[in-house]
Amino acid sequence: MTDKDIEHTDERGFGPGPWWAELGTLGAVALIAFGGLAGAWVFLRLPGTPENLATGYHGAAKVVAIGLVIAGSALLSRRHTRAAGAEKGENPATPDAAGR
Repeated sequence: MTDKDIEHTDERGFGPGPWWAELGTLGAVALIAFGGLAGAWVFLRLPGTPENLATGYHGAAKVVAIGLVIAGSALLSRRHTRAAGAEKGENPATPDAAGR
């Protein structure tokens, strides 16, 4: 067989990732806000609040925690990207010689 006969793919065969893996910064902010809203819903004991209030607070706290982790990861990734660009001599904040 030659190399042309073999099909190369980048697929690694992993299953789908978690539902929150591709949310990004805006999705993280939305999760934090939704978790805060859910906590306020439980605090005000609006319809649909569980009998055991700790269960409602726990669920809201989990949503906020996932949002905080995603936001922190996105911000660290952004910082890492800027640091890598600065090491190469690139500064995205300043225009290049062509004025772009």
